[in-house]
Amino acid sequence: MEIACLDLEGVLIPEIWINFAEKTGIEELKATTRDVPDYDVLMKQRLRILNEHGYGLPDIQAVISELSPMEGAAEFLNWLRERFQVVILSDTFYEFGMPFMKQLGYPTLLCHKLEVDENGKVTDYKLRQANPKRQAVIGFHSMYYRTIATGDSYNDTAMLAEADAGILFKSPDNVIAEFPQYPAVHTYEDLKKEFIKASNRDLSL
Repeated sequence: MEIACLDLEGVLIPEIWINFAEKTGIEELKATTRDVPDYDVLMKQRLRILNEHGYGLPDIQAVISELSPMEGAAEFLNWLRERFQVVILSDTFYEFGMPFMKQLGYPTLLCHKLEVDENGKVTDYKLRQANPKRQAVIGFHSMYYRTIATGDSYNDTAMLAEADAGILFKSPDNVIAEFPQYPAVHTYEDLKKEFIKASNRDLSL
């Protein structure tokens, strides 16, 4: 059996930080791993900004409660799960991602965790492990699973490189230009076709 490893934000759901930035008007919070490749630098920047403006986890979760998966995401995920084992490997946090899991049929989600004080202030974050997406694929390989991975940002490229096949989905031009070795598609129908191409089984739409 083959395992499909999917990023979450930008692939199945909207970018949470961008939506929060638009809601609050804080332009700096629009930065994502598409812009800042170093995740630790990005997260420290985000926590500093939240602290400066007095926002906490309840404020972010209020915005999340108004969001839905991207159009076509649930149908694509159902299609994929009929043909592959599916695991979502994300640099989001369980406090952000779990509200979307119900809407997506509760797929397996491996991500990180926030540290929050009694007042809802985000004080720190805890990575599941260093380079978690790549390490997950290494773990699947150790169990002799073949993996096909898809993501949209710099923080996905180590996962794509480790996988047996990697696909860029809805990536910005700078990521596509920097990683031309991966096919780049922008619709779920084309993403289905790339998964079929990458599979070593005889699959169809």
